[in-house]
Amino acid sequence: MLSPKRTRFRKQHRGRMKGISSRGSHICFGRYALQTLEPAWITARQIEAGRRAITRYARRGGKIWVRIFPDKPVTARSAETRMGSGKGDPKYWVSVVKPGRILYEMSGVSETVARAAMSIAARKMPIRTQFLISR
Repeated sequence: MLSPKRTRFRKQHRGRMKGISSRGSHICFGRYALQTLEPAWITARQIEAGRRAITRYARRGGKIWVRIFPDKPVTARSAETRMGSGKGDPKYWVSVVKPGRILYEMSGVSETVARAAMSIAARKMPIRTQFLISR
C-alpha cells in the first residue's frame, strides 16, 4: 500500500475541495488515461485496487502509470473513547483529487483492452470518471 516515507507534520486539517485540478490534468506518459469528474478523497487502498485491476486485465502487458499519491493522513478516534483528549491517531492515507485530475495512464495495449481495464478500475473509485485518449 502507498504511504509517504516521512512527513513534516503527523496530522493535517481536513481542508476543502474547491475548483478544478490545475495540475495533473493532461496525459503526459501513456496513450490512454482515466480522468476524474468529481472532487473526492481517494484512499491508498482504492488506488492500489484500481492499479491491480488494470494490471490483471492487461495480463501484465503494456505500461501503467499511477498519477496520484496518498500524502494526506486521515485521523480517527478509537471506538468507545470519551470526548476530548485531543485529535485521534492517523489511520489511513488519502489523495485529494479535484475534477480533471488524471488517475491512471496506460500504453502498449489496444484501445479495447485499455478501455475495459480502465472501466474495471473506475468501479473501484468512489467517484465518476471518464476514459481519455491522447491525440
